[in-house]
Amino acid sequence: MALSTTVCMPYFAFGKCYRHHLHLTDTSIAKQTVTRIQRYSSYTFGFFAGLHIANTSVFPLVYRSVPYAEPFLLMAREVYQTRFSEPLLVALPVVAHIVSGIAIRLIRRSQNLRRYGGATPGMYALHRSKTSSSTSSTNSTNGSGWPTLSYTAISGYLFAPVLASHVFMNRVLPLIVEGDSSNIGLQYVAHGFASHPVVSWIAYSALITVGVGHMVWGGAKWMGISPPPGWRRTTVDKQLRKRRSRNWWTINTVALAGIALWASGGWIVAKWGATEGWLGKVYDNIYAQIPL
Repeated sequence: MALSTTVCMPYFAFGKCYRHHLHLTDTSIAKQTVTRIQRYSSYTFGFFAGLHIANTSVFPLVYRSVPYAEPFLLMAREVYQTRFSEPLLVALPVVAHIVSGIAIRLIRRSQNLRRYGGATPGMYALHRSKTSSSTSSTNSTNGSGWPTLSYTAISGYLFAPVLASHVFMNRVLPLIVEGDSSNIGLQYVAHGFASHPVVSWIAYSALITVGVGHMVWGGAKWMGISPPPGWRRTTVDKQLRKRRSRNWWTINTVALAGIALWASGGWIVAKWGATEGWLGKVYDNIYAQIPL
Protein backbone atom coordinates (compact mmCIF):
# COMPACT_ATOMS: atom_id res chain seq x y z
CA MET A 1 0.00 0.00 0.00
CA ALA A 2 2.84 2.37 0.85
CA LEU A 3 4.50 1.75 -2.52
CA SER A 4 1.26 2.33 -4.37
CA THR A 5 0.67 5.58 -2.47
CA THR A 6 4.19 6.82 -3.27
CA VAL A 7 3.77 6.07 -6.93
CA CYS A 8 0.36 7.74 -7.02
CA MET A 9 1.58 11.08 -5.68
CA PRO A 10 2.73 12.56 -9.05
CA TYR A 11 -0.56 11.58 -10.65
CA PHE A 12 -2.87 13.00 -7.97
CA ALA A 13 -3.03 16.47 -9.45
CA PHE A 14 -4.21 15.05 -12.74
CA GLY A 15 -6.92 12.87 -11.19
CA LYS A 16 -5.13 9.62 -12.16
CA CYS A 17 -4.12 8.36 -8.74
CA TYR A 18 -7.05 6.05 -8.18
CA ARG A 19 -6.78 4.38 -11.59
CA HIS A 20 -2.99 3.93 -11.29
CA HIS A 21 -3.32 2.49 -7.80
CA LEU A 22 -6.00 0.10 -8.99
CA HIS A 23 -3.78 -1.14 -11.84
CA LEU A 24 -0.85 -1.77 -9.48
CA THR A 25 -3.16 -3.64 -7.10
CA ASP A 26 -4.47 -5.83 -9.92
CA THR A 27 -0.99 -6.67 -11.20
CA SER A 28 0.21 -7.38 -7.66
CA ILE A 29 -2.64 -9.84 -7.13
CA ALA A 30 -1.89 -11.48 -10.48
CA LYS A 31 1.79 -11.75 -9.58
CA GLN A 32 0.98 -13.34 -6.22
CA THR A 33 -1.33 -15.83 -7.91
CA VAL A 34 1.14 -16.98 -10.57
CA THR A 35 3.95 -17.06 -7.97
CA ARG A 36 1.90 -19.49 -5.88
CA ILE A 37 1.24 -21.58 -8.97
CA GLN A 38 4.95 -21.71 -9.75
CA ARG A 39 5.84 -22.53 -6.17
CA TYR A 40 3.36 -25.34 -5.54
CA SER A 41 3.83 -26.85 -8.98
CA SER A 42 7.51 -27.25 -8.13
CA TYR A 43 6.56 -29.05 -4.90
CA THR A 44 4.34 -31.46 -6.82
CA PHE A 45 6.95 -32.19 -9.47
CA GLY A 46 9.59 -32.44 -6.74
CA PHE A 47 7.71 -35.39 -5.24
CA PHE A 48 7.87 -37.21 -8.57
CA ALA A 49 11.51 -36.21 -9.13
CA GLY A 50 12.50 -37.58 -5.72
CA LEU A 51 10.92 -40.96 -6.48
CA HIS A 52 12.41 -41.05 -9.96
CA ILE A 53 15.93 -40.14 -8.85
CA ALA A 54 15.79 -42.74 -6.08
CA ASN A 55 14.80 -45.48 -8.52
CA THR A 56 17.21 -44.51 -11.29
CA SER A 57 20.20 -43.65 -9.11
CA VAL A 58 20.05 -44.67 -5.45
CA PHE A 59 18.88 -48.26 -5.92
CA PRO A 60 21.30 -49.02 -8.78
CA LEU A 61 24.07 -47.57 -6.65
CA VAL A 62 23.09 -49.64 -3.62
CA TYR A 63 22.62 -52.95 -5.46
CA ARG A 64 25.31 -52.33 -8.11
CA SER A 65 23.01 -54.08 -10.55
CA VAL A 66 20.44 -52.96 -13.10
CA PRO A 67 18.24 -56.11 -12.90
CA TYR A 68 18.08 -55.89 -9.09
CA ALA A 69 17.15 -52.19 -9.20
CA GLU A 70 14.61 -52.55 -12.01
CA PRO A 71 11.72 -53.82 -9.81
CA PHE A 72 11.85 -50.69 -7.66
CA LEU A 73 11.32 -48.54 -10.75
CA LEU A 74 8.40 -50.71 -11.83
CA MET A 75 6.80 -50.42 -8.37
CA ALA A 76 7.21 -46.63 -8.37
CA ARG A 77 5.39 -46.45 -11.69
CA GLU A 78 2.26 -47.63 -9.92
CA VAL A 79 2.39 -44.32 -8.04
CA TYR A 80 3.23 -41.76 -10.72
CA GLN A 81 2.46 -43.42 -14.06
CA THR A 82 -1.24 -44.16 -13.87
CA ARG A 83 -3.96 -42.54 -15.95
CA PHE A 84 -4.67 -39.98 -13.22
CA SER A 85 -1.40 -39.56 -11.34
CA GLU A 86 0.85 -38.95 -14.36
CA PRO A 87 -0.97 -35.78 -15.50
CA LEU A 88 -1.33 -34.53 -11.91
CA LEU A 89 2.23 -35.26 -10.73
CA VAL A 90 4.21 -34.76 -13.94
CA ALA A 91 2.55 -33.10 -16.94
CA LEU A 92 0.41 -30.38 -15.35
CA PRO A 93 3.01 -29.25 -12.78
CA VAL A 94 5.70 -28.92 -15.47
CA VAL A 95 3.48 -26.92 -17.81
CA ALA A 96 2.16 -24.77 -14.95
CA HIS A 97 5.69 -24.11 -13.68
CA ILE A 98 6.99 -22.96 -17.07
CA VAL A 99 3.96 -20.86 -17.99
CA SER A 100 3.80 -19.20 -14.57
CA GLY A 101 7.52 -18.39 -14.73
CA ILE A 102 7.05 -16.61 -18.05
CA ALA A 103 3.95 -14.85 -16.71
CA ILE A 104 5.86 -13.56 -13.69
CA ARG A 105 8.48 -11.97 -15.93
CA LEU A 106 5.79 -10.29 -18.05
CA ILE A 107 3.99 -8.96 -14.98
CA ARG A 108 7.19 -7.66 -13.42
CA ARG A 109 8.09 -5.92 -16.67
CA SER A 110 4.67 -4.27 -16.77
CA GLN A 111 5.09 -3.10 -13.17
CA ASN A 112 8.57 -1.75 -13.85
CA LEU A 113 7.41 0.21 -16.87
CA ARG A 114 4.55 1.80 -14.95
CA ARG A 115 6.41 2.47 -11.71
CA TYR A 116 9.82 3.53 -12.96
CA GLY A 117 9.25 4.63 -16.50
CA GLY A 118 11.03 1.60 -17.93
CA ALA A 119 13.89 1.21 -15.45
CA THR A 120 14.05 -1.82 -13.17
CA PRO A 121 13.89 -1.06 -9.42
CA GLY A 122 17.53 -1.88 -8.73
CA MET A 123 18.72 0.45 -11.52
CA TYR A 124 16.22 3.28 -10.98
CA ALA A 125 18.53 5.63 -9.09
CA LEU A 126 21.44 4.92 -11.44
CA HIS A 127 19.23 5.46 -14.48
CA ARG A 128 17.98 8.79 -13.08
CA SER A 129 21.55 9.96 -12.43
CA LYS A 130 22.60 9.15 -15.99
CA THR A 131 19.54 10.59 -17.71
CA SER A 132 21.07 13.99 -18.44
CA SER A 133 24.36 12.65 -19.83
CA SER A 134 23.42 9.34 -21.44
CA THR A 135 22.65 8.85 -25.10
CA SER A 136 19.28 7.89 -26.43
CA SER A 137 20.48 4.39 -27.27
CA THR A 138 21.63 3.81 -23.70
CA ASN A 139 18.30 5.05 -22.38
CA SER A 140 16.40 2.62 -24.57
CA THR A 141 18.57 -0.26 -23.39
CA ASN A 142 18.29 0.54 -19.69
CA GLY A 143 14.59 1.31 -20.04
CA SER A 144 13.49 -2.05 -21.41
CA GLY A 145 11.80 -2.88 -18.12
CA TRP A 146 12.74 -6.55 -18.18
CA PRO A 147 13.75 -7.83 -14.71
CA THR A 148 17.21 -9.31 -14.22
CA LEU A 149 17.40 -12.88 -15.47
CA SER A 150 18.78 -15.01 -12.62
CA TYR A 151 20.89 -18.13 -13.07
CA THR A 152 18.00 -20.14 -11.64
CA ALA A 153 15.70 -18.84 -14.39
CA ILE A 154 18.33 -19.46 -17.07
CA SER A 155 18.84 -23.04 -15.87
CA GLY A 156 15.07 -23.52 -15.92
CA TYR A 157 14.83 -22.43 -19.56
CA LEU A 158 17.72 -24.77 -20.38
CA PHE A 159 16.21 -27.62 -18.39
CA ALA A 160 12.84 -27.45 -20.19
CA PRO A 161 14.03 -28.76 -23.61
CA VAL A 162 16.35 -31.29 -21.97
CA LEU A 163 13.47 -32.64 -19.88
CA ALA A 164 11.18 -32.65 -22.93
CA SER A 165 13.67 -34.72 -24.94
CA HIS A 166 14.04 -37.15 -22.02
CA VAL A 167 10.27 -37.59 -21.78
CA PHE A 168 10.02 -38.06 -25.54
CA MET A 169 12.72 -40.75 -25.69
CA ASN A 170 11.57 -42.70 -22.63
CA ARG A 171 7.81 -42.23 -22.65
CA VAL A 172 6.40 -40.85 -25.90
CA LEU A 173 8.54 -42.66 -28.49
CA PRO A 174 7.95 -46.16 -27.05
CA LEU A 175 4.22 -45.47 -27.09
CA ILE A 176 4.41 -44.40 -30.73
CA VAL A 177 6.55 -47.34 -31.87
CA GLU A 178 5.37 -50.19 -29.65
CA GLY A 179 2.05 -48.86 -28.39
CA ASP A 180 3.24 -49.55 -24.85
CA SER A 181 6.02 -48.45 -22.51
CA SER A 182 5.86 -51.26 -19.96
CA ASN A 183 9.22 -52.65 -21.17
CA ILE A 184 10.96 -49.30 -20.76
CA GLY A 185 13.22 -49.12 -17.73
CA LEU A 186 16.82 -49.04 -16.64
CA GLN A 187 17.78 -51.69 -19.20
CA TYR A 188 16.37 -49.47 -21.95
CA VAL A 189 18.59 -46.61 -20.77
CA ALA A 190 21.61 -48.92 -20.50
CA HIS A 191 20.93 -50.18 -24.02
CA GLY A 192 20.90 -46.59 -25.27
CA PHE A 193 24.31 -45.92 -23.70
CA ALA A 194 25.69 -49.07 -25.32
CA SER A 195 24.28 -48.39 -28.80
CA HIS A 196 24.55 -44.56 -28.87
CA PRO A 197 27.16 -43.61 -26.24
CA VAL A 198 28.03 -40.06 -27.35
CA VAL A 199 24.46 -38.77 -27.56
CA SER A 200 23.46 -40.58 -24.36
CA TRP A 201 26.36 -39.17 -22.34
CA ILE A 202 25.64 -35.64 -23.53
CA ALA A 203 21.90 -35.89 -22.94
CA TYR A 204 22.07 -37.42 -19.47
CA SER A 205 24.94 -35.18 -18.36
CA ALA A 206 22.83 -32.14 -19.24
CA LEU A 207 19.76 -33.66 -17.58
CA ILE A 208 21.58 -34.32 -14.32
CA THR A 209 23.66 -31.14 -13.99
CA VAL A 210 21.09 -28.62 -15.20
CA GLY A 211 18.16 -30.42 -13.56
CA VAL A 212 19.71 -30.81 -10.12
CA GLY A 213 21.14 -27.29 -10.19
CA HIS A 214 17.77 -25.78 -11.08
CA MET A 215 15.84 -27.78 -8.48
CA VAL A 216 18.29 -27.08 -5.65
CA TRP A 217 18.54 -23.36 -6.38
CA GLY A 218 14.78 -23.18 -6.88
CA GLY A 219 14.21 -24.83 -3.51
CA ALA A 220 16.64 -22.38 -1.92
CA LYS A 221 14.65 -19.52 -3.43
CA TRP A 222 11.40 -20.77 -1.91
CA MET A 223 13.19 -21.12 1.43
CA GLY A 224 14.35 -17.52 1.17
CA ILE A 225 18.06 -18.27 1.43
CA SER A 226 19.26 -17.84 -2.17
CA PRO A 227 21.23 -14.64 -2.82
CA PRO A 228 19.64 -12.23 -5.32
CA PRO A 229 21.08 -11.82 -8.84
CA GLY A 230 24.23 -9.69 -8.87
CA TRP A 231 24.58 -9.82 -5.08
CA ARG A 232 28.40 -9.60 -5.24
CA ARG A 233 28.19 -6.19 -6.92
CA THR A 234 25.27 -4.76 -4.97
CA THR A 235 25.81 -6.01 -1.39
CA VAL A 236 27.64 -3.38 0.64
CA ASP A 237 26.94 -4.43 4.24
CA LYS A 238 29.70 -6.79 5.44
CA GLN A 239 27.47 -9.01 7.56
CA LEU A 240 24.88 -9.35 4.81
CA ARG A 241 27.59 -10.07 2.26
CA LYS A 242 29.08 -12.74 4.51
CA ARG A 243 25.68 -14.39 5.02
CA ARG A 244 24.90 -14.37 1.31
CA SER A 245 28.32 -15.79 0.52
CA ARG A 246 27.79 -18.57 3.04
CA ASN A 247 24.38 -19.36 1.55
CA TRP A 248 25.85 -19.35 -1.96
CA TRP A 249 28.49 -21.91 -1.01
CA THR A 250 25.97 -24.05 0.88
CA ILE A 251 23.50 -24.16 -2.01
CA ASN A 252 26.20 -25.04 -4.53
CA THR A 253 27.59 -27.73 -2.23
CA VAL A 254 24.16 -29.32 -1.94
CA ALA A 255 23.74 -29.11 -5.72
CA LEU A 256 27.11 -30.76 -6.35
CA ALA A 257 26.27 -33.50 -3.83
CA GLY A 258 22.98 -34.16 -5.63
CA ILE A 259 24.71 -34.26 -9.00
CA ALA A 260 27.34 -36.66 -7.65
CA LEU A 261 24.69 -38.96 -6.15
CA TRP A 262 22.61 -39.11 -9.32
CA ALA A 263 25.68 -39.50 -11.54
CA SER A 264 27.08 -42.31 -9.37
CA GLY A 265 23.95 -44.41 -9.79
CA GLY A 266 23.70 -43.39 -13.42
CA TRP A 267 27.24 -44.63 -13.98
CA ILE A 268 26.14 -48.13 -12.96
CA VAL A 269 23.32 -48.01 -15.49
CA ALA A 270 25.46 -46.47 -18.26
CA LYS A 271 28.13 -49.17 -17.97
CA TRP A 272 25.75 -52.12 -17.72
CA GLY A 273 25.77 -52.83 -21.45
CA ALA A 274 23.30 -53.72 -24.17
CA THR A 275 20.28 -55.95 -23.61
CA GLU A 276 20.27 -59.27 -25.50
CA GLY A 277 17.43 -61.34 -26.92
CA TRP A 278 13.98 -60.24 -27.98
CA LEU A 279 13.95 -57.30 -25.58
CA GLY A 280 17.16 -55.97 -27.10
CA LYS A 281 15.52 -56.12 -30.53
CA VAL A 282 12.58 -54.13 -29.18
CA TYR A 283 14.98 -51.48 -27.91
CA ASP A 284 16.88 -51.44 -31.21
CA ASN A 285 13.62 -50.89 -33.08
CA ILE A 286 12.71 -47.93 -30.86
CA TYR A 287 16.11 -46.25 -31.06
CA ALA A 288 16.19 -46.82 -34.84
CA GLN A 289 13.32 -44.36 -35.24
CA ILE A 290 15.58 -41.49 -34.24
CA PRO A 291 18.70 -40.67 -36.35
CA LEU A 292 21.18 -40.65 -33.49
